[in-house]
Amino acid sequence: MGVARIMAVRHGESEANLAYQRAGDTPLVYERGDEEVGLTGLGRAQAAALGRLLAALPPGEAPELVWCSPYRRALDTWELALASWGDPPPPVTVDERLRDQEAGLLAPYNLAAIGERFPEELARRRSEGEYSYRPPGGESLADVVRRLRAFVHDLDGRADGRRVLIVAHDSVVLGLRHVIAGGPDAELAAVLEFAPVLNASVSIWHTGGAGFELVSFNDITHLAPWP
Repeated sequence: MGVARIMAVRHGESEANLAYQRAGDTPLVYERGDEEVGLTGLGRAQAAALGRLLAALPPGEAPELVWCSPYRRALDTWELALASWGDPPPPVTVDERLRDQEAGLLAPYNLAAIGERFPEELARRRSEGEYSYRPPGGESLADVVRRLRAFVHDLDGRADGRRVLIVAHDSVVLGLRHVIAGGPDAELAAVLEFAPVLNASVSIWHTGGAGFELVSFNDITHLAPWP
């Protein structure tokens, strides 16, 4: 039978998101480790709004099982959403395969800082394309898709006939779109047209016919009146 429904959520606005936004085209070195980055005040409000959305779902649509990235911003998003939801918590599994795309050596730097300190890497990124470029010690989007393909395969066995909530990152939501669609990796670059995946956005698939049907993608209507 497989999974009945997948709801994939990007974490709320993080401290790093805000720092990069404020820096704009100014070089920035963000020293905190990626897995330790927490939520901003807006991110916490977005997570609470997600919980209210979950509380408003009909019983036949509410998640029965939860899988979460091990990174703090994703775990905090889930915990705050759960507090706002108010229902008894469904079982939660933290899965390393749902971590954000690893930037390796370049993790602390925004694009302006990469261009300033590692111009050869910025040139290689532009030459190879965002989906195939792998920074030193990091991952390409294609690498993320490979681990997500294994995750979805395992999910079919562990969540057979159940509704699943996934709380993770923009790269994970984009990767899931590609994996669930079942397209060849040669077409992976096409998924970038659906970026950016917005903070606290919701994407939903449910089973229909021979496979999954996309119900909504990158939806933030539940966040009003926040941007």
